[in-house]
Amino acid sequence: MEKSQKILQKTKQLKDKVQKFEDLKTAHEDTLLLIEMANEDNDETMLPEIKEAVDSIMKTLDDMTLQTLLSGNYDRCSAIMDFHAGAGGTEAQDWCEMLMRMYQMWAQKNGYTFDVIDSLPGDDAGIKSATVMINGINAYGYLKSEKGVHRLVRISPFDASGRRHTSFASIEVMPEIDDEIEINIKPDDLRVDTYHASGAGGQHINKTASAVRITHLPTGVVVACQTQRSQHQNRDYAMKMLKAKLVEIAEQQQKEKIEDIKGVQKEIAWGSQIRSYVFHPYNLVKDHRTNFEMGNIGAVMDGELNGFINAYLKAASLGKLETK
Repeated sequence: MEKSQKILQKTKQLKDKVQKFEDLKTAHEDTLLLIEMANEDNDETMLPEIKEAVDSIMKTLDDMTLQTLLSGNYDRCSAIMDFHAGAGGTEAQDWCEMLMRMYQMWAQKNGYTFDVIDSLPGDDAGIKSATVMINGINAYGYLKSEKGVHRLVRISPFDASGRRHTSFASIEVMPEIDDEIEINIKPDDLRVDTYHASGAGGQHINKTASAVRITHLPTGVVVACQTQRSQHQNRDYAMKMLKAKLVEIAEQQQKEKIEDIKGVQKEIAWGSQIRSYVFHPYNLVKDHRTNFEMGNIGAVMDGELNGFINAYLKAASLGKLETK
């Protein structure tokens, strides 16, 4: 039954692609007709309508072209994102939570669902770490561009002296591995711990040891889930995350050490960032791999990330990503 549903889902995806092309072709033909009519009648009042139609066609064409760049083995998958606050205490933990909210807003604007799988609250504010699932077609293909260290520069709301602070947080991005992909995990290689979930959740979550932490002994990879209502559900989610991390490791076997693979985003500190978010003394978000930038930092923090994602995918396809 599940296999037939996946076949139907794949069929629908292919039909949707064909339909998008047909719609674009129709829009192109209609716009050419509008232009021809305006020229024949010398009617300049049709210019705004024509401009709007051309802009819409170009945006659709850009979106469809971008999708052709998602050719990786797992690009079509949903995405698992791990957030980790860097050194700096409350300031860095607040920044980590701000980033998580940014991706939640991006997910909502782009038709994806956003679920928190695991979270460790900060000491006074923000979060020390969190794991989220962003569900939907091509989520990983787009969000793989976000893996790395993100740097914040602002006047800290936690500094009574009003000084400028620089904070860091890192993000790991992995594909959610579906059941069709075989991952051989030996039960003897796993250590499974259960514990009481923390945070909101009411009576059930506080009184039941439903949270699950799984350690893969050969690699030292640790995953955890505490947001589901039962220990069984938390274990299932944790195993999904473990599979995703092991696939990432398997894909990068040419690296000599597991630490290199798990630490793709380098040290969470100065000089290793992929993107900077500057709130003071000016407003600017700049990606250091593509040099794409936006001055409207409020829009970026509200999830307007497609410019950065598109620039990364295009640069990556051309082999033009800048690295430190």
